[in-house]
Amino acid sequence: MSTATLTSKGQITIPVAVREALQVAAGDRLEFIQTDSGKFEIVAATRPVTALKGMFGKAKAVVSIEEMNAAIARRGAAAK
Repeated sequence: MSTATLTSKGQITIPVAVREALQVAAGDRLEFIQTDSGKFEIVAATRPVTALKGMFGKAKAVVSIEEMNAAIARRGAAAK
């Protein structure tokens, strides 16, 4: 298990083994994603968006682009 210590400025040094596993280097971006259990997952933002496929499970319903646009329009109109 790798560990890191938080500095007073809120910074950590990511251990080498973790950086290698994530395939990240200096200047790469990391995303912190909160899971339902209240824990966080660290994801390298350097991977293509297709790498996210399946991260959240299967969709409950298939929605067309037209249905998405209509829902966005409804929410936008309701916010005014």
